[in-house]
Amino acid sequence: MGMIGERVLRTEDPDLVTGRGTFIDNLDLPGAGHVVYVRSSVAHARLINIDTETASSLPGVLGIFTSTDLKADGLNFVPIDMPLLPAGIRRPALADDTVRYVGELIAAVVAESRAQAVDAAEQVFVDYDVLHAVVDPEEALADQTLLFPEFGTNTIVNLEAGQTADFSQCEVVVSQRVINQRIAPSPLEGRVAASRWEEAGPDGVSRLTHWQACQGAHPIRNQLCAFYDLPAEQIRVITPDVGGGFGAKAFFYPEDMLLPWLAKRVKRAVRYTETRTESMNGLGHGRGQIQDIRIGGTRDGKILAYDMQVIQEAGAYARFGAFLPFMTGRMLTGTYHIPNAYMSSRSVVTNTVPTIAYRGAGRPEAAAAIERAVDLFAVEIGIDPARVREINLVAKDQFPYTNGTGTTYDSGDYPGSLEQLLDVSHYAQLRDEQKQRRDNNDRVQLGLGLAVYVEITAMSGGSEFGFVEVTTNDNGDVHAKVITGTTPYGQGHRTTWAMLVSDRLGIPFENITVIHGDTDTVKSSEVTGGSRSVQIGGTNVWRAAGVVADKARQIASRLLEASVDDIVLEDGRFHVAGTPAVTRTWADIVVTAQAMGERLDGEGDFAQASGTFPSGAHLAVVEVDTETGKVKLRNMYAVDDAGRIVNTLLAEGQVHGGLAQGIGQALYEEFIYDADGNPLTGNFADYGFPSAAEVPSFVTVHMESPSPMNDLGAKGIGESGTIGATPAVQNAVVDALSHLGVRHIDMPCTAERVWRALEATK
Repeated sequence: MGMIGERVLRTEDPDLVTGRGTFIDNLDLPGAGHVVYVRSSVAHARLINIDTETASSLPGVLGIFTSTDLKADGLNFVPIDMPLLPAGIRRPALADDTVRYVGELIAAVVAESRAQAVDAAEQVFVDYDVLHAVVDPEEALADQTLLFPEFGTNTIVNLEAGQTADFSQCEVVVSQRVINQRIAPSPLEGRVAASRWEEAGPDGVSRLTHWQACQGAHPIRNQLCAFYDLPAEQIRVITPDVGGGFGAKAFFYPEDMLLPWLAKRVKRAVRYTETRTESMNGLGHGRGQIQDIRIGGTRDGKILAYDMQVIQEAGAYARFGAFLPFMTGRMLTGTYHIPNAYMSSRSVVTNTVPTIAYRGAGRPEAAAAIERAVDLFAVEIGIDPARVREINLVAKDQFPYTNGTGTTYDSGDYPGSLEQLLDVSHYAQLRDEQKQRRDNNDRVQLGLGLAVYVEITAMSGGSEFGFVEVTTNDNGDVHAKVITGTTPYGQGHRTTWAMLVSDRLGIPFENITVIHGDTDTVKSSEVTGGSRSVQIGGTNVWRAAGVVADKARQIASRLLEASVDDIVLEDGRFHVAGTPAVTRTWADIVVTAQAMGERLDGEGDFAQASGTFPSGAHLAVVEVDTETGKVKLRNMYAVDDAGRIVNTLLAEGQVHGGLAQGIGQALYEEFIYDADGNPLTGNFADYGFPSAAEVPSFVTVHMESPSPMNDLGAKGIGESGTIGATPAVQNAVVDALSHLGVRHIDMPCTAERVWRALEATK
């Protein structure tokens, strides 16, 4: 019986919930030194002096190191992780002569215990010559204060998508500034890493073992090779269990990269675990777009033109965040047929934490803009937002569909997803309830927010390592081993890959072991992100199992004395087509293979040509207190189409997690700096996000428009909830108050912002 599409419980969870998981902070590393970093307390300054004398004399201190020590060893700038970034925007691993954001590393303290390292770090005294901090991206555009004077400007990337939009035929044109605020990824486990140099082998060369909570062991190894100019075979990177990443752990950081060097300097293993405040003020942030949108069309609801001007915050040192508008531009028009569309963007450096790829990475920003734009347009022409969407959605028979900025969507049914959403939510009845509350002038008003989204997953396609081998144990039981290049950090790869192999080979699910995250064991791996795992990593595991099945059929054909073309593998047994009574088991095949000196193994050979395009429709139902501004999310409905689903239970869990994060951005989350660049939301006491108590039970519906891009017909689903929920909730809040004259409220839609919006209408 096939397993694909079944609701299978995660096999990962028993270890994780009973404390048997392997997290780096729990590793037993005898004698390891603890690393604590001295960080800048000001956003922009020249470094006058770093006094380490008092700190160096404290008990347990093994060493204190600054950029002077790094440069003496021929090390300084961290590698650029985006090849298109300007060469003049370089980041030192430890601040050299200038600091550019609060939290930037200035010195590394290594001590016998973490407490001793913290005490010593507090006794490192830094003299600053404070410079003007540039926090506002629009101020950065003016170039009055330059973060990199030698570069000559704060604008580091300019991007365009589409052709200049023509609004001359529009009867109605609506404009609005939309803020997609800066948010902190906040994984449960922050950055954690450890390094140890093993004893030199016969060749006299010592080898580095580096543990890191990341989203791909080989990419981290490659960065270490580049930074230390070492061959790959001299470095082993291990990534065990990882407590969340959301994109932020797809990148290297100086905190992790310096550990091998520090281990050499103190001649022992070293380890680093960041605090929550360090994570908030140092782990890459997400979003950070100012969007000026303009949408136009006819009074009967047809959208004719759409334009967006973007200012993207890159933070102090440009990383992937500087290129987020590229993804925003690709998905500019969302699910709507708007050939006349254009986006231009400017990415600027500011005295803040660098921005990176956070769950969705450029696609939520596109969805937030177009979905607000459609609602604004609908209100202006007096037509229900659902009807405006129905008029403009790309039709099912238009796929593959190329949007107004040249992106080709593989498959989908956008009208079908909206229709299902309106049906399951009883949309018409909700509108009746809303009208009744408005007619009664109730204090608590009802708001309905729609979002019909499309996103791109596995953006550029590509490949991923997948290997399967079938053997028997000492008892003669058949087992399959899967080695995968993907790195799970909550997705359930161990369960999903075992399901794929069991489905294809008929080997019991519980007899399948999945191995990942070790460069000595896994041949290669890519960054696990962009919702690429099932469609690329899973397809390669599927194909690897297929290679094993083909080898097994060859052996079965000899045992059954039949042509290999006539051999059928069914329910874990081999038989000749039309003669199911005479079979050979996997155990028979393995024993014969061993006798022949053959291995029953295989490697996937799949490379996906380009991305896939999940889609869906979300509806948020909110109640808003018009006296206090308090927003309560009453219901959340989500129809999501991620192609063929391998495990419906895990897919549902991914949607739930994405919805919660989307709701968080819409209602609670915002990373705030004051005018001098000081973080005001540096811990969970100040930075709001929803718990289970703040979200309702979700109503989810799965659709399946299989993708033609891979064997499984799969698309990604890990980020979909985040992309659809955010604009749905924001639209709902505005919708609740639109009859009172409220036109727009920026996220997060806090009680204060809602109250101020209402006051402004009086």
